[in-house]
Amino acid sequence: MSRRSLLRALGAGAAGTVLAGCGVPAAYVEPGDRAGRDSSDADRTLHFANWPLYIDTDDENTSKRPTLEAFTERTGISVTYTEEINDNDEFFGKISPALMNRRQTGRDLIVISDWMAARFVRLGWVQEMDRAKQPNVTRYLDPQLRSPAFDAGRLHSVPWQSGITGIAYNRKRLGREIRSTHDLWADDLRGKVTLLSGLDEAFALLMQGDGVDITRWTADDFHTLCEHIEKRVRSQHIRRFTGNDYIKDLSTGDVLACQAYSGDVIQLQADNPDIEFVVPEEGAELWAESLMIPNLARHKRNAERLVDHYYDPEIAAELATWVNYVCPVPAARDVLASSKDEETAGLAEDPLIFPDDAMRERLAIARDITAEERAGFTKKWNAIVGL
Repeated sequence: MSRRSLLRALGAGAAGTVLAGCGVPAAYVEPGDRAGRDSSDADRTLHFANWPLYIDTDDENTSKRPTLEAFTERTGISVTYTEEINDNDEFFGKISPALMNRRQTGRDLIVISDWMAARFVRLGWVQEMDRAKQPNVTRYLDPQLRSPAFDAGRLHSVPWQSGITGIAYNRKRLGREIRSTHDLWADDLRGKVTLLSGLDEAFALLMQGDGVDITRWTADDFHTLCEHIEKRVRSQHIRRFTGNDYIKDLSTGDVLACQAYSGDVIQLQADNPDIEFVVPEEGAELWAESLMIPNLARHKRNAERLVDHYYDPEIAAELATWVNYVCPVPAARDVLASSKDEETAGLAEDPLIFPDDAMRERLAIARDITAEERAGFTKKWNAIVGL
């Protein structure tokens, strides 16, 4: 099971209500008010909040997490690890009262999707990391992920894992290849296509299918996209909009093609080799879910050390074998390739974990929806989706 399969179909549906106040000036925290007293030297601990099923576990004892245990053994820093993030908006609602009121969250390190991380950066709710204490991040971070629009230079965030939103389809049942987003609209796929329901998850790939440069898309591009999707809904070409339940639809054959996440498809292929994942000719979205240190974190230096630990290629490779998303540490590929285990070594050749140059040329990171755009865009998209 993928971590992403636990995301609720709500997606960005709550964004218009929960996040509507993100632009309130009183919520913004000035740079000088973000750091708390760091207890790292005296208190060799830290609290790390992550999504479920998003870290390696021991085969015989799932309560053990080998890469975390390696960090504790190496540094003497113990980690309280909680799998408490099930949805970006839900987690925002959980910790935003503390952050906007300049209080500690009780967490030293969190992992959130970059579209949500953009809001934390804009609000001044996360601290800059000290790259001098993170030589592995400086050396090994994937160049394609180094400077997203929301966090130039990755000063406040470091990717935990990355992934691709593309197209999954059952080649055997369909009887042909899918190469383009336009192929989703072929007559023989009427009623057999699903799209993702969350605005932030869905829009970029669909815009790319219309030839839009998603690094600089406009409001006109968004409204044109909505017109296209509304037309497909009215004609009943789109079966429905989904959360991660597209996995079930694709597995049963109720759906033949859908928007999908690369990490999910790797796991689906283990049970059904007829499932294929496509980075369309027009391009696909490269995204990340990133580590961030909230304001007033009591163990900032310890958290920075843990982040750097996961950018050691040996550790990154170990994590990659378990989560199967795009590894943000390309150097981990050589580690896996040298494995004596045939299955592990094979992962080094999987372009959904280590995209090759040809695939990378078709990947782009979408500019985020701004705070001014969000309410109106979400309302329009949710009306189409039926949220």
